[in-house]
Amino acid sequence: MLKLESLKVTADSKLILKGIDFEFEKDKVYAVMGPNGSGKSTLAYSIAGHPGYEVEEGKIIFKGEDITEEDPEKRAKKGIFLSFQSPLQLSGVNVVQLLRVALEGEVDPLELQKKVEKIAKELDIREELIKRSLNEGASGGERKKLELLQAAVLSPELVIFDEIDTGVDVDALSRIGKFIQKFKKGRTIILITHYSRILKYVEPDKTVVLVDGRIAKVGGGDLAHLIEEQGYSVIS
Repeated sequence: MLKLESLKVTADSKLILKGIDFEFEKDKVYAVMGPNGSGKSTLAYSIAGHPGYEVEEGKIIFKGEDITEEDPEKRAKKGIFLSFQSPLQLSGVNVVQLLRVALEGEVDPLELQKKVEKIAKELDIREELIKRSLNEGASGGERKKLELLQAAVLSPELVIFDEIDTGVDVDALSRIGKFIQKFKKGRTIILITHYSRILKYVEPDKTVVLVDGRIAKVGGGDLAHLIEEQGYSVIS
């Protein structure tokens, strides 16, 4: 699904990713972990094509196609979705209107409304939040749920959740985790996380540990739980 070849990425003229070689396969969930400053978010933004991150060397291959130089919009159209760690408020546009623009000509507006309402109910998102400007008056957990709602409607093949468990209470996390567990079928899910809170509800097939911009260790789901118990000293 997604292959990274000798990927080196800079941000603000500083080398962050220092040669990442890895392949993310379809129908699998990956937990990407690592201490602060290890390059986790840089990896996510680089895959999505954020302009603030420059690929110095290497390639990003998605479904057999080199997308290293493509802009974020084209990557999104090809099926890549990034859920931000701190979703921003978008004044004057609610989530249905935003999705209508993203799916222009691809879906009937009435059917889109019904789909949003159905998913919102599954995620326990208040009806008023659907009608308000995106993320206006929403808590951290509600913002993360709205990100997940957008992913579910857009139905991408590759979904990257950057710290989706940050600022989320236990009840919201349980709801989010169970939804992701159901949503993962037929997709590649990458969970960028510092702790393993979300992994109590979504069992990863593989755990990838980054340290100082490099892959330090790859293991199964048990590695994520071991790190939670003993810290990153287990990979040394």
